[in-house]
Amino acid sequence: MSIATFLPEAVLHFKPTAAVLPSARALAKAMVEPLPLDTASVVVEFGPGTGPMTRELLHKLPAEAKLLAFETNPRFCRYLEEQFRDPRLVVLNEPAEYAAWRLQKFGYARVDSVVSTLGLTLMPEETRHRIFRNLAPFVGDGTVLTQVQYLHRWGMGPLLRKHFREVSHRTVWGNVPPAGFFVCRRYANLPVLQD
Repeated sequence: MSIATFLPEAVLHFKPTAAVLPSARALAKAMVEPLPLDTASVVVEFGPGTGPMTRELLHKLPAEAKLLAFETNPRFCRYLEEQFRDPRLVVLNEPAEYAAWRLQKFGYARVDSVVSTLGLTLMPEETRHRIFRNLAPFVGDGTVLTQVQYLHRWGMGPLLRKHFREVSHRTVWGNVPPAGFFVCRRYANLPVLQD
């Protein structure tokens, strides 16, 4: 069960886990809904944990698509590999900052969607900006990113608006605790691939 796997890690490693419980299905469905998945080829997930978002992404992704899941917790990585025996899923025991290097190594020129449950407000400012800067060469105007914010949204809007031209916020009350998330489109002030 994902709670039995998730809870000890949340207690022992709260800062990188950035949550006390796995995301509820209502939150996962809401965060995946704005993404252009029907025609996606490459999707990136940051911080999949025990896979609530992963499950929803795999449910909607085309058969030939790839989902690259970046997770720093080795126990969560093993759990994901055991629970989702799907050839579209590539679990990487690496931080989000490595996404650009990994995309390049796999030969991908573009990312269609990004789902992130990273605790950005718990990270050093330079790390937060590096994650978005590194992704810039792989995104186009059609790329959509969703970013969860569990506890509060202070500081998240300004951070995301430094990197995206369109940022909106939604709240999901059917999560414990209630969660917000941002929908981000069109990288701002950074070189991007054209659609």
